[in-house]
Amino acid sequence: MAATNEILTILLFLCLISQGYGFCSIKDLTVDVAKSGAEIKGKPEWVVTITNKCACVQKDVKLNCKGFNTVEQIDPSILSVSDNVCLVVNNGNPIYRDPITFKYAWDTQFPLNPIESQIACS
Repeated sequence: MAATNEILTILLFLCLISQGYGFCSIKDLTVDVAKSGAEIKGKPEWVVTITNKCACVQKDVKLNCKGFNTVEQIDPSILSVSDNVCLVVNNGNPIYRDPITFKYAWDTQFPLNPIESQIACS
């Protein structure tokens, strides 16, 4: 009987671990912004790095970009501005473990916080 309880306990523990591994949220996306040291048209250049720290991919990622502005062109396949409210990252394609980066140039750093994503675990 004790062996059966131990086996059931181990199985329950393994089930809980496997379910926790696939659980991700928007909080697993980090956005780091740092000065590049360069200037573009008299404005400091900023490098944005978006990293997915989850084992699952996140797609259709949107960032808050209210008031976002830049004098440096950003590749629209990486970042596009919609209604000056949010950014759609990477054309909606999945963000894996490899970070997505882009640069912009403006007087101040913008708080580009993740506000939405679709999580896809396989």
